[in-house]
Amino acid sequence: MIALALIGLAGGLITGISPCILPVLPVILLSGGAQSARSAAGTAVDPDGVPAAAPPGPSRWRPYLVIAGLVVSFSLITLAGSLVLGLLGLPQDVLRWAGLVVLVLIGIGLIVPRFEELLEKPFAWIPRRSVGTEGNGFVLGLVLGTVYVPCAGPVLAAITVAGSTGRIGVETIVLTVTFALGAAAPLLLFALAGRRVAERVAAFRKHQRGVRITGGIVMIALAVGLVFDLPGALQRLVPDYTSDLQRQLAQSEEVTQALDLGGLVTDENRQLDQCTNGAAELESCGPVPSIRGIQQWFNTPDGAAVDLDELRGRVVLIDFWAYSCINCQRSIPHVVAWDEAYRDAGLSVIGVHSPEYAFEKEPRNVEAGIRDFGIDYPVALDNDLATWTNFRNRYWPAHYLVDADGVVRQVSFGEGHYADTERLIRQLLEDADPGVALPAATEVADETPDAGSTTPETFLGTTKQANFGGEEPYRRSTSAFAFPAKLADDRFALDGSWALDTQSIAPADGGKAAVRLSYLASEVRMVLGGEGTITVRDGGTTQRIEISGVPRSYAVHQSDSPERGTLDVTVEGDVQAYSFTFG
Repeated sequence: MIALALIGLAGGLITGISPCILPVLPVILLSGGAQSARSAAGTAVDPDGVPAAAPPGPSRWRPYLVIAGLVVSFSLITLAGSLVLGLLGLPQDVLRWAGLVVLVLIGIGLIVPRFEELLEKPFAWIPRRSVGTEGNGFVLGLVLGTVYVPCAGPVLAAITVAGSTGRIGVETIVLTVTFALGAAAPLLLFALAGRRVAERVAAFRKHQRGVRITGGIVMIALAVGLVFDLPGALQRLVPDYTSDLQRQLAQSEEVTQALDLGGLVTDENRQLDQCTNGAAELESCGPVPSIRGIQQWFNTPDGAAVDLDELRGRVVLIDFWAYSCINCQRSIPHVVAWDEAYRDAGLSVIGVHSPEYAFEKEPRNVEAGIRDFGIDYPVALDNDLATWTNFRNRYWPAHYLVDADGVVRQVSFGEGHYADTERLIRQLLEDADPGVALPAATEVADETPDAGSTTPETFLGTTKQANFGGEEPYRRSTSAFAFPAKLADDRFALDGSWALDTQSIAPADGGKAAVRLSYLASEVRMVLGGEGTITVRDGGTTQRIEISGVPRSYAVHQSDSPERGTLDVTVEGDVQAYSFTFG
């Protein structure tokens, strides 16, 4: 239990310092912190900055109570909100919309004192009846908890699965509360810092009315921004500098075991352990878990969701993928071929797009990837990794083959096993309909590289790179690079002025810079986005490639068989480079 609490606290702290706090940070600083400021003498000040004997000023406990309200409401909504709303037959986002409305009302109350009086009339029978515009601020914290949506991570995913399935035990409660406390701790520090600044800066003390009005405007702006998902756009612009910490937490064996207790293993997915990876014969691995937490559906009538229960009688293949993943790019042609060959015979393919990069969460990017790969089957946008977690998945790609009765019969992680998977698809189709006329087996070449036969995937962002062969420290503060005298095999190095970020790198100030790569592969590709050009010098050949639009994979080297070589790529303009992938 102590280990679980520490994991929840660690996961919350990582979330609390991530870009996810940005949308609520201004409200916390102003209404949670600055509004509780008092004059140096400890007395309240009136709107003109003159010390006032009465009424007393805002509670000194306001920052703590705002955060306490956030922790309480976030914990309750995360644990039981989905379950309760489902029992009541209410939409899953009703609490969020209610919170947005109340947030706007509180914001208006801060700006218009007369409106604040109207808000407080229904609470006249309660001592210290403030609804959050003044006083202790607990109500404001409760409202913020309904609209605060932190980044998805292994801990939050475990909590969400447990809450949505109703499996709320002591372990889940401990995990939830400690996660909420961990996430709220940095917010409390910001609130206290806001109060400290307001008390030390004379302008704040003299213009408390202005602080209230500004706080109200910020609250209304937050509500409007949440309606139009502007915070989501902001988080996509600001790289998640905590992703490496999240990954280390998720990949720890101790954490995985503890999170299983916290909800990752549920009655829905418990029997998936009975499947062996890439089995050549049908196995029985329990009922297929549900598809949940989907932001958007593609390739369905009017964007309607796909219900697995409505597919009983058909064989189902669920494919987890991400559009810039090189392993998925080699796997998808097989899945597309199976869909085209066997759809009329009773096969339903469902793609679940679970992002690895922040740019893979953007619907238009995913839609472009769907179009480029020729995918016609339904695709679910699993941006919060809710379905990924409900299947206890860990791989790109991953295939789950389900029979006509809704039982998982084969699980295949990573590339390969295509012949076995197709043979089992055909077997399940014949079991479901003994008289079915099946077409000839598909003939898509298996391009899965042998283990160790190519350079491993090489990420360029600071949080994931492992193959840097230069002499400089590889961190965001480093900007000037030079090629080393000798570059080791399967390594890369930089030359010129680069701006390093957590997920990508780019020439500083949109200029020109170069990257050198030592590779072993028959195909080398770069994941690039933005606007500009790259010039590839590979042995005695040179090619110039125009880069435009959303991040996608570009071929920079191709040969008939794996070979070792070195290539130089000069990057010009506003181009972001994410990774090298190999085939």
